[in-house]
Amino acid sequence: MTSQLSRRTVLAGAASLAALPRVAQAEWKPTDTIRIIVPAAPGGTTDVMGRLLAQHLQVVWGQSVVVENKSGGGGTIAMTDFVRQKPDGHTIMIGNPGPNAIAYRIFRNLPYKPDQLQPVSNMIRTSNIVSAHPSVPVKSIPELIDYLKKNDSVSYATSGTGQSPHLTGAWFLQLTGLKMIHVPFRGAGPALTAVFGGQVPILFDNLFPSLPQIREGKLTGLATTMPERTPLSPDIPALRETMPELKGFDVSSWFGVFLPAGAPQPVLDALNAEVKAFLARDDVKARINDIGAIADYTTPEQYGAFVQAEIAKFGEIIAREKLQMDVN
Repeated sequence: MTSQLSRRTVLAGAASLAALPRVAQAEWKPTDTIRIIVPAAPGGTTDVMGRLLAQHLQVVWGQSVVVENKSGGGGTIAMTDFVRQKPDGHTIMIGNPGPNAIAYRIFRNLPYKPDQLQPVSNMIRTSNIVSAHPSVPVKSIPELIDYLKKNDSVSYATSGTGQSPHLTGAWFLQLTGLKMIHVPFRGAGPALTAVFGGQVPILFDNLFPSLPQIREGKLTGLATTMPERTPLSPDIPALRETMPELKGFDVSSWFGVFLPAGAPQPVLDALNAEVKAFLARDDVKARINDIGAIADYTTPEQYGAFVQAEIAKFGEIIAREKLQMDVN
């Protein structure tokens, strides 16, 4: 799906930018239409961040920005095409843990490698969350662990095999030495429906859409998965707070910017500077807070090191699970 920002949207973005202190401008600017590739369907967090960044770049660079949604294969189809593009700054990718960390170890026949992408900067991090159906007699992670020790056939739902929530659940079980039966669904919606209906008692999910259901009492929130508690629900503890075995637990869904490998330094510097300016905008800060995320600007070097650490972390979890798949 392809869309171009409207003039009204651009003017609104320009008004928001007018009062902002600007970072020092790098020398490079695009000379043609910019394409922002979103390796996911419209409506999700990857898409939201891509469209917000597109608005910003269209205003500050004065070039048309087109957002292209390319879903399929957990984002790997889009990434396979992206690494073949010219590294001239006119094609930008919004990455996330699926195609940019998990995919490298989980897929046998992945047709691209990490060194074919140039990390630019992360944009945001948001937590995953563990919850239970209200009928399950647990209100905390220690209670869940006691419950699992007494019941060896408990199942947990996720949005799909190999997705971040699945690996969150797998790592939790590896660290605690416990077992649950994984029940994968084709997306978060069907997983939520199954837990609401009582078919599956435990859910590992992204923060949204689970958090609104917790607030309505349809689910019991047990823990979030980043080191810090989410500001949208500070009463729910972080997993690493709950048990000594989980003190190193840290899983987030992150969304950042990539270029094809080989991008000239002026291009890299200019895009990185604009990501920093974008994340400093008050309207963007408010939108990030609305989705329960934390702004996370990084230099290209910092982002590259972070992505490599994520590849290693998820790779170890996947290896222990003996989990291998083929790209569809």
